[in-house]
Amino acid sequence: MIEAPLVPELKCDDYKASYNFYTEILEFKVLYVRENEGFAMFEHEGSQIMIDSLSVCSRFVDGVMEKPYGRGVSFQIRTSDVSKVYERIVGNDHPIFLEMEEKWYRVGNVEKGNKQFLVQDPDGYMLRFFEDLGER
Repeated sequence: MIEAPLVPELKCDDYKASYNFYTEILEFKVLYVRENEGFAMFEHEGSQIMIDSLSVCSRFVDGVMEKPYGRGVSFQIRTSDVSKVYERIVGNDHPIFLEMEEKWYRVGNVEKGNKQFLVQDPDGYMLRFFEDLGER
């Protein structure tokens, strides 16, 4: 298992609900679990993310936690088939925060394109899945 250079650890209220969201709906691969600690680490095409139960460990919490957690932060996750991820979420009746779109971003003298959408996990963390559309 190779750990990515940056791996966010997301606090969760309901460990089972978060675990099922990442494994059953998003189909992230489980890298390892410490169930007695309410902890799991997942991977999707090289992107990694951890969940940690607030009820078991609040060691890294520096204030009052109110949902939606992670306000103002979205995690961009590259995927090879964004439509497939989108359909799994919709097929499981999980709400989409921002519908699928094609978005072009200026980077120097070119524009780089993303096909993307946003979804919130059970605790309100924003996940922006995208597929690279190249440059123009």
